[in-house]
Amino acid sequence: MSILSKPNRGRLLDVDRNPILHGILKKTFYEQFCAGENKAESIRTIKELKEMGFRGVMMTFAKETVFDHSTGSQQGLGVAALEGEKAGEHLPLSVTQCANIEAWRQGTLETVDQLSEGDCLATKLTGAGPKVTQAFTAGDLPPQQMIDALHEISRKCKERKVRILVDAESHHFLSGILRVTLDLMREYNRDGYAVVYNTYQAYLKETPATLARHLAAAQQEGFTLGLKLVRGAYIASDERALIHDTKQYTDNAYDTIAQGALKQEIGDFGTKTPFPSVNLFLASHNKASLIAAHQLHKQRLDTGLPTVPVGFGQLHGMSDEVSFSLLALKDSNGDPEVYKCSTWGTVGECLAYLLRRATENRDAVLRTADEYDALKMEFKRRFKAAFSLSGEDRSI
Repeated sequence: MSILSKPNRGRLLDVDRNPILHGILKKTFYEQFCAGENKAESIRTIKELKEMGFRGVMMTFAKETVFDHSTGSQQGLGVAALEGEKAGEHLPLSVTQCANIEAWRQGTLETVDQLSEGDCLATKLTGAGPKVTQAFTAGDLPPQQMIDALHEISRKCKERKVRILVDAESHHFLSGILRVTLDLMREYNRDGYAVVYNTYQAYLKETPATLARHLAAAQQEGFTLGLKLVRGAYIASDERALIHDTKQYTDNAYDTIAQGALKQEIGDFGTKTPFPSVNLFLASHNKASLIAAHQLHKQRLDTGLPTVPVGFGQLHGMSDEVSFSLLALKDSNGDPEVYKCSTWGTVGECLAYLLRRATENRDAVLRTADEYDALKMEFKRRFKAAFSLSGEDRSI
């Protein structure tokens, strides 16, 4: 997959143009972790997941750009300019439209069309192409065309009661992403309900300070902070010095933020300073962290102590044991609310997603293998038991 994910790999290694390669990958890796290559396939997968008991899905359009700190290069479907964009560069700005931004807008709106009330749109802003990533790198807002697209998407999601989870991205782009996401939260996160969430990565040493700034803004300006918490998504490409030195430090940071939000006590907020309105979403494959968070949330609800709304999510095709353990705790009120995060797009569009998920979630991949082995053993046991019963019937 690493080789196939590289650009300019030729027709033979282009999985969307080589039918044999396409068929092999789709029936193995792709169908395990992705929702579908088109709208019909994706909607069918969403229906199947909900029938299993999940509250909803977090659906992602596959395009994104990843910055590799070690090489200083950018990779992904958001890197190259689409045909038509370069051709229009000589036109006046008033009539020039970025083809990359338009393609991202259309793909994201198609994703929203697949979702219903209670679902989540998980969006990669860097999939909108070079003009957007250049602005994010400088810590600036993206072009007005992108801002207009974000407002269009936000309005549509608010109407459909679909939440927007702005995904974690490479640290190289983070300052600009944080800026535009905070502006969206100011406008759409009102009356105690978060339409827009930002993703905070616990493995970054700077995350507590970033979160403190955003909590202060929410408290002072009266909007609801959408706080989606993950451990970290770009450890293979981000600058290592920015990341906690050990996994234990990251685990501690994750649990401190998660439980602090549920107790409404993070830093000075909730003690010296009033705690702002917060909606929490915990995305993790760590069963211990999630079970502890759910138990704390339930305890505070049962005893009438203040807390915040919370949802839980795992990746489609990974950590099913974690997901179903949470589902088994569901009470008459529907808590905990458990989601599966999936992505859709052609096999070629999803290759980078599949490779990154496999690389950065090795423990989840190992758990998937363990679950597969357990299923095989159970199948053999039942198969033997069935034949044993048949033999007893004949003897009678």
